Amino acid sequence: MSPAAHSPSEAGTVSGLPGVPADLTAGLPVGEALVATDGSQPVHFPYDGTEIARSPLGDEATANRAAEHAAALRKQVGALPSRVRRRVLLGVADALRDAAGPMEDLLVLETGKPRVDCRTEVMRAVATWEATADEVSRTHGETVPLDLLPSGDGMTGFWTRRPVGVVVGVTGFNYPMMLASHKIAPALAAGCPVIVKPAPATPLATLWLVRLVREQLEAAGAPAGAVQMVTGDAGVGRTLTTHPHVAAVSFTGSAGIGHLIAREAAPRKVVLELGSNAALVVAADADLDAAADAVVRGGYYASGQACIAVQRVIAVEEVAAELERKITERLPQVLVGDPRAEETRVSALIDEAATERVGRWVDEARAAGARLVHGGTREGRCLTPALLTGVPDGQPAWDEEIFGPVVCLRAVPDLAAAYATVNASRYGLHAAVFTRDLGAAFDAVEELEVGGVVVNDVPGYRCDIAPYGGVKDSGTGREGPRFAIEEMTVTRMAVIRR
Repeated sequence: MSPAAHSPSEAGTVSGLPGVPADLTAGLPVGEALVATDGSQPVHFPYDGTEIARSPLGDEATANRAAEHAAALRKQVGALPSRVRRRVLLGVADALRDAAGPMEDLLVLETGKPRVDCRTEVMRAVATWEATADEVSRTHGETVPLDLLPSGDGMTGFWTRRPVGVVVGVTGFNYPMMLASHKIAPALAAGCPVIVKPAPATPLATLWLVRLVREQLEAAGAPAGAVQMVTGDAGVGRTLTTHPHVAAVSFTGSAGIGHLIAREAAPRKVVLELGSNAALVVAADADLDAAADAVVRGGYYASGQACIAVQRVIAVEEVAAELERKITERLPQVLVGDPRAEETRVSALIDEAATERVGRWVDEARAAGARLVHGGTREGRCLTPALLTGVPDGQPAWDEEIFGPVVCLRAVPDLAAAYATVNASRYGLHAAVFTRDLGAAFDAVEELEVGGVVVNDVPGYRCDIAPYGGVKDSGTGREGPRFAIEEMTVTRMAVIRR
């Protein structure tokens, strides 16, 4: 869809997008059918503020209804044959692939994310559903040699993986459909009914995804209610994550909310992906052009609204000035504008509150002595890509997750100091190091206190089949199909005396 295709006459209904179901917002998929809600809420296009649809708005009663229905289906879903679960997962992948163009258009409008990033989201979601289907046949246990002790003589032991029960998935606004895929697909593969709660600002693509999943479930002879979706406020989220019938919660969002969920949800299993202030380390021997390209490519994609976007660049002193020059030369190529345009790389943040916060953090860093090398200004609802140097510790632009198009560069004496600076953060999701020295690369893998270390590429590199998650305030547990399935199952030990 070209920028001109979004006209005021189309605002307020997603039926204006070709290929998107005209009745997408007719109700919430709760139970075995769509449920009409008493309330609705607007969904806005962040770039210009126009209303593109009104989403059905759930409440605590709706959340309770969904949890009760999921609990009633727990044994039926857990007993679905592996071939049925695999068929459903592959069917969703095919359905998403068929709907890729309209889904991309919808994601652009509801997230305000540049088109190139929305296209990547759809492609990665398809790959996630396919990869999860592959894992269905690998979810198994093993035997245990009980006769290692005399008490085990004449006994046979083995363990299997069993579905944990009802799963609740709570997703963030930045990659709503892909994040929902990483929660729904593993839950189904594990044999768990799942209820997803999307971020209030971005419910539409998730609504469509859930519809596609339920269609595949019905086609396979499985209950549509194995996957449900409830929108709403924090009260709805609390109702779901603390419901007595819920066995596991998978949450993607801020550290503060994640910590609250972990406390309130106990003793349920909790998987938390809580973001970071991802670091990219540049050694003295690094390919500076490759490093500069990585900073620009990895710092501003999705308008900086990615938990593993480059936020902190930590360079050895002897190359820091040259690296700054090379980054600055490239920044005019990061085009700001309408996210529907193919060439746009940075657009509006999710809402005005986010834009004001990011701008305030840049101003506070400058007041504390940082130098604004480039950008950091407003263009309509957008922030231009910012590069700060010399941001001191204690400033949120350095210490916290900025979630906007801002990169901070700091010079340090050597690699040991660089690795120590990475580890000084309360976060630890992904980090990267650029070096030609294999020893330095292995040192980074050994020393950096993060969930993933990327050598000579961006910290935002993520293969969707790999274990993904962090340490410290970046969360607990792991996503990625195999690893999420493990989080959503429990071992059951069998001991048999012959």
